[in-house]
This record gives sequence, structure tokens and C-alpha cells, in this order.
Amino acid sequence: MAQIFHPSFNTISRVSIFGAVFFLGAAVWAWDTMLRSPYTTQVNVARTQPVPFSHKHHVAGLGMDCRYCHTSVEDSSFAGIPPTKTCMGCHSVVWKDAPLLEPIRESYREDTPVEWTRVHDLPDFTYFDHSIHVKKGIGCTSCHGQVDEMPLMWQENPMTMEWCLSCHRDPVAHVRPREQVFDMSFRPEDLSTAERTSLAELYDVQSLTNCSVCHR
Repeated sequence: MAQIFHPSFNTISRVSIFGAVFFLGAAVWAWDTMLRSPYTTQVNVARTQPVPFSHKHHVAGLGMDCRYCHTSVEDSSFAGIPPTKTCMGCHSVVWKDAPLLEPIRESYREDTPVEWTRVHDLPDFTYFDHSIHVKKGIGCTSCHGQVDEMPLMWQENPMTMEWCLSCHRDPVAHVRPREQVFDMSFRPEDLSTAERTSLAELYDVQSLTNCSVCHR
């Protein structure tokens, strides 16, 4: 019987199979890299805002507490965006005629909210409660980074499920005294393991990794 395929087809087949496996692996790697990249996660990307609000100036410079603006962070699932009257409490006197703050003054005059761009915007299918994290002794910097060093606000961590689970699997590593939750300079790692474990027991901190905890 005559040979149908040329002997070189054996080499071509081997190269094709190897190439297909290599291409598939490269495609999976590229997809995973893209999903973890700042392009997707928005990590370290300063978002454009109607007014370039500086946390560095207000927190580190003026010593303002997070709760002065984010009033509901201890009692609500949402940290809260300050109403314009909170801004005008100071800026009706300080920098009251600065062109930079005209959107704030316009919002106050017309009684309309400033359309801030959310920096930490979780998907709608994800449930997150600020208040329970605060009550369990998880500090602002654990999720938001050194906000007091940000002239413009950006996302410090990827906020992916993998990142959240890394904390939920070992929450004791991030626990601090409740009175230090809003202290930008406090570091949980400065506490001993025994101290963090004791706080975790006091606050009834649990390692919750069940899907229904975040997906309800």
C-alpha cells in the first residue's frame, strides 16, 4: 500500500502538538497576568475626581480623623461619602474663594451632591460590611493602605477574592486594638502573636471562608 503522508509529517505533528500545548499555557498565563494587573484591578491608579481631594493634606497635615468625613464606617456596611455641608464646615472660611473648590461651593448652593468617583468599588455580587471589620479590630490601613500618604486617592490592594481570602484564612495576623483601628501609624505586626491571638478571642474573630459570607 502506498504511503499517504510524507515522513516529514511525523515531525510536523510533534511540533504542532508541542506548539499547541505551549500556546495554551501562554494564553492561560497571559489571561491570569491581565486579571492581576493594575489595568484590571486599578491598583495604584489615582482616579480622577471633581475636586482633587488630598487625604495626605487632611489626615497627615491637619490630623483629621477618618470618622469626621466617613461618619457611618463604624455602624454601616458603607463607609459613607461626606455630604457637601461637611466640606463647607471648614471651606466656608478656609480657602473659601479658591477656584479649585468651586464644584464644592456649587454643590452647596444648588443642594446637589458632588459626583465623586468611587475608588474602592466592589462588584455588586460581593457583600462587604465595614462595621463588622471595624468591630473585629481590622484597621483602615489593612485594606486601604497608608491613606495619610496619598495626595490623591488610589486603591492600594487588588480587592480580589484571592486577596480577601488571604486575610479571612488568617485574620489574627491583622487584628489590632479597636481604639487603634483609625490610627494610620499603628502596625498589627508590632504586636506579638500572643497579643493578637488574645484580641482575636476577645473580639470573637473567626476565619470565615464559606462562599455565603461574601456572596449572598
